[in-house]
Amino acid sequence: MFTMKEGRVEATKQGIETGVALRVLVNGAWGFASVGSKNSEALASVISDACAMAKAASTRLKNPIKLAQTKPVEDHVEVKPRKKPSEISIEDKIQIASATTRATLGWDERIKSCTMDYLDLEGKTYFGNSQGSYIEQDKLYVWSRVTASAQQNGVFTFSREEIGSTTGYEVFDIQTPEAVGETLAKRAVTQLSAKSPKGGVFPVVLGPNVVGVFVHEAFGHLAEADLALAGGVLANNMGKKIASDMVTFYDDGTIEGAFGSFKYDDEGVPAQKTLLIKDGVVTGLLHDRETAHKFNAQPTGNARAEDFCVDPIIRMRNTYMAPKDHTFEELFEGVKQGYFFKSFRGGQANLDGTFQVGIQEAYEINNGELGAPVRDASFSGNTLQTLLKVDAVGKDFQLNAGRCGKGQTAFIGDGGPHIRVSEVTVGGSA
Repeated sequence: MFTMKEGRVEATKQGIETGVALRVLVNGAWGFASVGSKNSEALASVISDACAMAKAASTRLKNPIKLAQTKPVEDHVEVKPRKKPSEISIEDKIQIASATTRATLGWDERIKSCTMDYLDLEGKTYFGNSQGSYIEQDKLYVWSRVTASAQQNGVFTFSREEIGSTTGYEVFDIQTPEAVGETLAKRAVTQLSAKSPKGGVFPVVLGPNVVGVFVHEAFGHLAEADLALAGGVLANNMGKKIASDMVTFYDDGTIEGAFGSFKYDDEGVPAQKTLLIKDGVVTGLLHDRETAHKFNAQPTGNARAEDFCVDPIIRMRNTYMAPKDHTFEELFEGVKQGYFFKSFRGGQANLDGTFQVGIQEAYEINNGELGAPVRDASFSGNTLQTLLKVDAVGKDFQLNAGRCGKGQTAFIGDGGPHIRVSEVTVGGSA
């Protein structure tokens, strides 16, 4: 991995990590320990530590942990990229970053900075449990984030693009430095002449990039069963209608090449396509084996650990809204005054269902037509109330790559089609 700023490499890191993680269930309590060695004495110590931890924890448990049953699995999962990142020289990787930087900075003199973070991971995990499963699984990730800023007359703007793939280094043959640089620079420069949005309640059209972060932040975390048990609003809404008939959500770990895809999770459970909302009705949550037992449900294959140093927790995979049948043009029809939020800047949500999403590229909608650009826009509200106001969903679809933090970092995908929300609170000037 490395970071490049204005064409100069500022930080690099390369290495190989090997380790063993052990999780035990003793007297209804978890114990976890890990070690960066496969030495037999070290492993014996890890086993002892994990068991001691579980026994100590069990004395304070009111409700012993039980796991949903799963079938034993034996499998060997291979990844066969056309271009293996490990076979690409560091010089060639830096050359890609340099070309992206040049394309961004050279697009317009008002572009003042460009930073590119690059990361690739290759490895193999070995999973075994006492129920007879043994899985060898190749892992491959290629990820990059490129940011740019522009300045004119005291106005500063920001633009970001993220690239991610589990298929191989060939992702840069598709998302070329020239294309990425132009997208970044054009967005930053366009926003220089933009005005602040008028604050208030308006109809909005959301691009797939914004739909994805909304689904992930405002709903996906609420659908993680551990957070639902911790007080999230979905725990008491199973089987209830919480959204318009236009809304169907999935979390899917089986999409080939997507950044949140894999064949087995870190409990040895096969990845699957999990239906979360169907036509506005809550149909499921994201489970590991522990929460699946508590909800009398089946494990969904969402238990993931960042690395061998931490135990697996429930994480999203590729979370998205399913497309419907509206054309892009139809989404703007009937909108007298509103906004088109094309690309997100960031987002956050709370267990009570409130959320806020910042926007890095936005435009006015006037009498059904796309208007002037606006900057520093955001929208916020309550997830359940907002989902009820989704009144049109496009027929297109786009999945984006990203990273999610929940104490640990996980590679994820999110996305959907363009959609229209009849009312949402837009942040801006009075």
